[in-house]
Amino acid sequence: MLRGLASPVRLRILRLLNRHGPKNINQIAEVLGLPQSTIVTNVQVLEEAELISTSLGKAAKGQQKVCAARYAEIVVNLDPDDPSRERNIVEVEMPLGLYTSSNVSAPCGLCSTERILGVLDVPELFLDPRRVQAALIWFGRGYVEYKFPNNAKVLNQAINALEFEMEMSSEVPGTNADWPSDISLWVNGRKVGTWTCPGDYGDRRGTYTPHWWKLEGSQYGILTTWRITADGTYLGERRLSDVTTADLDLDRHHSIKVRIGIDETEGRPGGVNIFGRGFGNHNQDIKMRLHLQGMKALPHVAA
Repeated sequence: MLRGLASPVRLRILRLLNRHGPKNINQIAEVLGLPQSTIVTNVQVLEEAELISTSLGKAAKGQQKVCAARYAEIVVNLDPDDPSRERNIVEVEMPLGLYTSSNVSAPCGLCSTERILGVLDVPELFLDPRRVQAALIWFGRGYVEYKFPNNAKVLNQAINALEFEMEMSSEVPGTNADWPSDISLWVNGRKVGTWTCPGDYGDRRGTYTPHWWKLEGSQYGILTTWRITADGTYLGERRLSDVTTADLDLDRHHSIKVRIGIDETEGRPGGVNIFGRGFGNHNQDIKMRLHLQGMKALPHVAA
């Protein structure tokens, strides 16, 4: 990571992607006024350092590589003995549009902080490479699934607990504060719990919701924290299930798969909105926190 940051060119690329969203190689080269070969070389270094994510999209001729920043902030703690910092927590913030699989049904759609992405109510467009720009996702049935890095494996540490934090609401055409929806979470293929969201909120504009987004649309949600521990799964103080960290085979995999969706076997499948950076009341994407048994001198990486 430090090698990835140790270049003025690479820092310019990261700033560009953070400020203006995903871009392909040609666009980066044009904006920065640098040869395409220089951009290709430096993008490769940023990929290897996991400072950016890339995907392939259609171009006028063949395919193009689309680059997106993974972090807006990187903090390296040079004082590992600082008692004010908890060093047994690793936090990763996953961009809302970087889901690895999906299976949704209408009503559904994606939008960035600037525009609607593609066409509404067409589930196939959830595979569009432009999804990496998404700041709001909604669907009536189905799921989106993310793959988080299991940094506990890299650090050779056991996981005491893990948390997932995200802002969500129900989904109904227009809005309705009284529209209960059973929203479920799966981790590594195991359903850990279901939460009944009270409604889809549009009584006022969300704190970060852009002004171009119509007031008749979903404006904000409820910030939820799902916590899986050694004795069960909780949402805040409420116990959701008996699923524990031991049930998730966390020590066997280098990634942690998280699925957010609607289980139609539940009684109130009222859809879901998931709010990311630039939408809703909380300026964040989906956060995962690993609570580890013991760590030493770990650089803190935050999005």
